[in-house]
Amino acid sequence: MNQNSLTSPPHLDALRQSLLELLVTQAYREGDFLLSSGGRSSYYINGKQVTLRAEGAEAIGRLFFSLLPEDARAVAGLTLGADPLVTAVSLISALEGHPIPALIVRKEAKGHGTMAYIEGPTLEAGAKVVVLEDVVTTGRSAMQAVERLRDAGYEVDLILALVDREQGGAEFYQSQGIQFQAIFTIADLQARFRDKAV
Repeated sequence: MNQNSLTSPPHLDALRQSLLELLVTQAYREGDFLLSSGGRSSYYINGKQVTLRAEGAEAIGRLFFSLLPEDARAVAGLTLGADPLVTAVSLISALEGHPIPALIVRKEAKGHGTMAYIEGPTLEAGAKVVVLEDVVTTGRSAMQAVERLRDAGYEVDLILALVDREQGGAEFYQSQGIQFQAIFTIADLQARFRDKAV
């Protein structure tokens, strides 16, 4: 776990390239799409086409794990998009000998039992949790997870994303005092998509 390392080990660079190929060939589409925000877009990224593939999950888990700060005590995210992300990172962390749990944040409180918003092991008060997101547009989805986790007494000051659509999410997080880093920007995907189309 190395926070914001400027130089990635060669194997991480190779994983990043293979993950980019998966995203461009399996998740990225151009056309006319209605987004969850209500807006329309000329492209769409269905992250689950990659995050739920074995090779995609491994690459994502290793890349996110390499970006975690040393004092991270868990990874978390809003269901459903972040579920495979946090699971992948938790599994890789165990394989790397530094196991950290995954937390899943519900959009609505569970309607029975503990009525919990957060599923997963209970951490000590003040534990540092990193929020993961597949695709960031406005940033509001991951912010829901941040608020639920903070309400539970955890410290959250970093969000990591698979893809930043560069439509205000990074600026929104900055305005909230939260660090943000994405493995890819939409420009990365579109440049590779154009290259492959030539």
